[in-house]
Amino acid sequence: MAAGNSWPYFDPEYENFSIRINPPRVSVDNTTCKCCTVVKVDSVNKPGILLEVVQILTDLDLIITKAYISSDGGWFMDVFHVTDQQGNKITDSKTIDCIEKALGPKGYTKDGLETWPGKRVGVHSLGEHTAIELVGRDRPGLLSEISAILANLHFNVVAAEVWTHNRRIACVLYVNDNTTSRAVDDLSRLSTMEEQLKNILRGRENDEKVACTSFSVGSTHVDRRLHQMLSADRDYEGGTLATDAVDYPQPKITIDHCEEKGYSAVSVRCKDRAKLMFDIVCTLTDMEYVVFHATISSDGPYATQEYYIRHMDGCTLDTEAERERVIKCLDAAIRRRVSEGLSLELCAKDRVGLLSEVTRVLRENGLLVTRAGVTTVGEQAMTVFYVRDASGNPVDTKTIEMLRKEIGQTMMLNVKKVPAAKSAKAPEAGGLAKTSFFFGSLLGKFLA
Repeated sequence: MAAGNSWPYFDPEYENFSIRINPPRVSVDNTTCKCCTVVKVDSVNKPGILLEVVQILTDLDLIITKAYISSDGGWFMDVFHVTDQQGNKITDSKTIDCIEKALGPKGYTKDGLETWPGKRVGVHSLGEHTAIELVGRDRPGLLSEISAILANLHFNVVAAEVWTHNRRIACVLYVNDNTTSRAVDDLSRLSTMEEQLKNILRGRENDEKVACTSFSVGSTHVDRRLHQMLSADRDYEGGTLATDAVDYPQPKITIDHCEEKGYSAVSVRCKDRAKLMFDIVCTLTDMEYVVFHATISSDGPYATQEYYIRHMDGCTLDTEAERERVIKCLDAAIRRRVSEGLSLELCAKDRVGLLSEVTRVLRENGLLVTRAGVTTVGEQAMTVFYVRDASGNPVDTKTIEMLRKEIGQTMMLNVKKVPAAKSAKAPEAGGLAKTSFFFGSLLGKFLA
C-alpha cells in the first residue's frame, strides 16, 4: 500500500517540534450562538486527528449538533456546535477547562491526543484489571452463560461493554480476582477461563471461526475497539435482522465522485443519536480513509453528515465494490449503538456473581440483551441493560412487574422506555470509572 503518497514520513521529533512551534489553539465560545457552545480547534494536521478530537468531545458527554471540518493541507481547522445531554450550553467551568486541556497542547502526547481516561481497552493484566475481549455468534442467554463462567471461576466483573448486531456479539470485560481484587496473572487459570468462554461462544458449532476470545493488548478506545471487533467479524454482511432496532429506519447512505476536487463524497442521512459522528468517523478511519472536509447538521430527529474523503493511498472510491463495502460498514456502525426499546438500570452493592444473577433472571424471563454497560464505583455496581423480548419486540408490562419482584428487592431498579426521538435520547457517559450509560440520580438514591 502506497500510504506514503498521501502522508509523507516525518521524523517524530520533527512533528513534536512542529506542534511546539504551532501549538493547537482551542476556543470555547458561549456568545456566538444562542442555543449551543461553539468549540473551535486549529492545529497542525496529521493522520487520525479528526477521530481524536471527536473522541474527546464524545467522551466528555457532549452532543455534537453541527460541525464544519477542513483539513486539506498542513492545517486542521474544525468548528463544533455542542450541548450537554439536556440540550443546554456548556457553562460548567470544569467541563470547559477539560475541553481546553484535552484538545490543547497539554492534551498531546508523542502519539497524538491522549485518549480520555477510562475509555481505553487496557493491556493484559494491567494494574488492577485484566481486560478480556469476546466476539462470536449471539443467542438468547449468552451473556448469562458468560457471566456464570466468570463467577464460577471467582472472577469479578468490575466493568464491561457489550454490543450486539446482526446476530453477533462483542464484549470487552474488565475482571479481577475475587480474593485479591487485582489483575489475574496465573496463566493456568487464565487458560481455563479462555477455553470455557470459547466453548460457550462456540455453542454447538465446531467451526473455530465462530467464536474468538483474547486478552486485550495495546491501548485502544473501548468503543473503537468494539467497532473493530464486530467489523473484523463481518457483522455488516447478511442484512438487518428483525431483532435489530426494529423501530429504527434505514439510514440513507450514498457515495458520489467529486471530480472537481478529486474526492469521494459520502453522504449519510439517518435518525440522530448520541455519538453518531464518532461512530462514522471511527469507521472511516479504521477503513483507512482520510476525511478532508465534512459538514454535520441535525434537523429535528434526523442528522445529515457529509464527508469528502480519499483512501490513505490518495485514491477515491472508484469501483462499485468499494462503494458498496463502505456503505455496508457505515450502516452497521450506525446500527450497532442503536438501543430503542426498554432500558433497565440497576444499582447494588458489588459482589462476585452479581452480573450472573441479574442476567440469569433476564434469561429466565425471555429477554434479549441488545446492549449492556457495567461499571463499579467504590463498593457500588451499576449496570444498564437494553432489552427486548425473544422476538425483538418491546417488553410487556407483565414481564416488567415480574422483574421488579425478582430483583427489585435486593437492588435499585429503574425501568425506562428508550424513546426513538432525538429530543429524548438516552444520555451516555464515558469511562471505566463510569459506564457508557447515564444513571441520573440512581446511585444517589441507592446511597441515600
